[in-house]
Amino acid sequence: MLSAGLPHGAVPKLERPGPLRERVYEALLELITTRALRPGQHLVESELAGHLGVSRQPVREALQRLNTEGWVDLRPAQGAFVHEPTEAEADQLLTVRMLLEAEAARLAAANADSAGIAALEELCATGEQAVADGAVDTVVATNAAFHAKVMELAGNLVLAELAGQVDRRVRWYYTPVARQRGKQSWIEHRELIAAISARDEAHATQVMRTHTEHTRATYHERNRDGKPS
Repeated sequence: MLSAGLPHGAVPKLERPGPLRERVYEALLELITTRALRPGQHLVESELAGHLGVSRQPVREALQRLNTEGWVDLRPAQGAFVHEPTEAEADQLLTVRMLLEAEAARLAAANADSAGIAALEELCATGEQAVADGAVDTVVATNAAFHAKVMELAGNLVLAELAGQVDRRVRWYYTPVARQRGKQSWIEHRELIAAISARDEAHATQVMRTHTEHTRATYHERNRDGKPS
């Protein structure tokens, strides 16, 4: 049952105004990317509608859109299920992420000002504290904010747009390994900040490549160990 599978307080509030189908879509996508709705979980329209306080029609429309985008699988005579990513899908996405973010790190080293570096320092401190507190949701959110800030400091709008297209999937893959990556991830973030501060484009590129490769490898190791995705 859906009601047994969602943590207390996990269902987001639907903001108004705006098209209802869009708000339902965003709410369901957030539940999927944060893994409140887990890969393989059966999605029952009536239950989702009840949790979100809407009719079944916008839920049906949202599930169809999520199916088109690869977040949900619609199976004939069975219903809707959260997509279960394959090893190949994860590898392709995380490889693309490495290429985009390595270039962003290089450009950030060339372009970042003192205010931007201070913002990275602040996010890093928040992430380190979240790791110490065992607050996985905060770790994931802060990690995403840190990488988004590096992308912003790069100053390349096309690169940022491309990164934005994969951001939610990166969060989806990162969530199950956030605790495993733990403190080491933020040590690598500190090294990246140092490279950006020194305007060392080559080192910033290499640090980011290594950092994103560690996340990719950790994800695959977790799956090989048979842990749930």
